[in-house]
Amino acid sequence: MKNSKKIFILTEGILAILAAATALAMLGESNGSRQKRVSVIIQDSDDSQWSAFKYGLRLAAEDLGIEMFVVSTSGQMSVQEEEELIQWEMDSGVDAMIVQPIPGEAGEQLMRNTADSVPLMLVGWADEGEPEFPVTGPDHYAMGKTLAQELLEDYGGDIGGKTLGIVSENEDAPALARRKQGFLDGIAGQDASVLWTVSEYGERAEYTLELQPEADFVIALDNGSLVSAGKASAEKNLHGALVYGIGNSAEAIYYVDFGSAECMVVPDEFNMGYQSLSEVAGSLAMFSGGMESRTVSHTVIRRENLFTEENQEILFTMSQ
Repeated sequence: MKNSKKIFILTEGILAILAAATALAMLGESNGSRQKRVSVIIQDSDDSQWSAFKYGLRLAAEDLGIEMFVVSTSGQMSVQEEEELIQWEMDSGVDAMIVQPIPGEAGEQLMRNTADSVPLMLVGWADEGEPEFPVTGPDHYAMGKTLAQELLEDYGGDIGGKTLGIVSENEDAPALARRKQGFLDGIAGQDASVLWTVSEYGERAEYTLELQPEADFVIALDNGSLVSAGKASAEKNLHGALVYGIGNSAEAIYYVDFGSAECMVVPDEFNMGYQSLSEVAGSLAMFSGGMESRTVSHTVIRRENLFTEENQEILFTMSQ
């Protein structure tokens, strides 16, 4: 009997503790201490160009106590596809979103609709004028101009008589348009001519480049294009053209190290991830104000400076 009574009392005690813990957890949620959930939607999220960005997101989530989830996407999304993903995430009870918007009016309207429902941070955006929503990313115009400066420095400030080809994955993307304008402004006044401009996504770009007229330089405005141009150069399919580009993946770095690309301007994707989530976390905190746009830096990587301490840190974030 005594043992039965002890077991009964012990059981009652355990149940009381569990009930108290449940009550405290529910009270914590009602007081806003529930871990906040943030979803991230970007184009082709599994591509290696996002490695540093996602690493920054993960570290920020750990540091700030945020539940962060990068939605799996493949290839280039349409506005309708992105809208379906956003709606799915909102239906699941997400507290805020970080989104790479689709270029065009339909994509802009989708962002307005999304921002009406949850706090929204944009990445990869570079529209003209003051943005409607907070944006975290590099100065795309400045990166294009830096690329032009690097090219000019290699030729003593004079590329007169030289010819260029320009390649990008999506000529309609505001970010890439700003990079292109920055580059063209950077070589303004030079007696050089742009022979061709092509825009292809993914591996198709490599085969498109082979068909273009011979040029002295190929200027790649994004990571995918730089990888395609680097590969075409390595396979001797660019008629001897030298490649200069903007990129942010270990694969693009490989072509710089291999000598198939002369120069690579690299945006700080790690900080883009960390700062974008930090701004979102701040907006979700009690008594906080709205989010602010953040501009991250960029750096120049060449074969000769590949193994400096700073660039090794960049390579590390790309490999995570």
